Amino acid sequence: MKVSTRTRYSVRAALELALDYKQGPVQLRIIAERQSISVKYLEQLMSTLMSGGFVRSVRGARGGYVLARDPDQIRVGELFRCMEGQVATTECVADGECCDRSADCVARKVWKTLEEAIHETLDSYTLQDLVDIGKQAGSADYQI
Repeated sequence: MKVSTRTRYSVRAALELALDYKQGPVQLRIIAERQSISVKYLEQLMSTLMSGGFVRSVRGARGGYVLARDPDQIRVGELFRCMEGQVATTECVADGECCDRSADCVARKVWKTLEEAIHETLDSYTLQDLVDIGKQAGSADYQI
């Protein structure tokens, strides 16, 4: 499994908002500059994140984007599923009816365990956890 650029950039954009949480809206162009993401692409990502209820836009001269919830209430797994949909290691894990062997397949158990581990790992981190990890790195210039 490979995490898409769309998902990686969405997490980075959400982290930018988490870093500035409670300091007011962050303009799209500032996020784009900090993260080396084109404004046009970032607009598409923010639209999806708004639809998912993770960010909201603030209009006006000092407008921009803010997180819709506290950073400690947004799990990386939620962002991942918003951008990618459900993780599906194999078709038979999602749909046991797709294969005659599904009920007794030993390999299916491995794929199911892998899928569960992916979800568990992604859901074990919040945006605030990532902000804190970056701060603990001891550098003001840590990368997100």
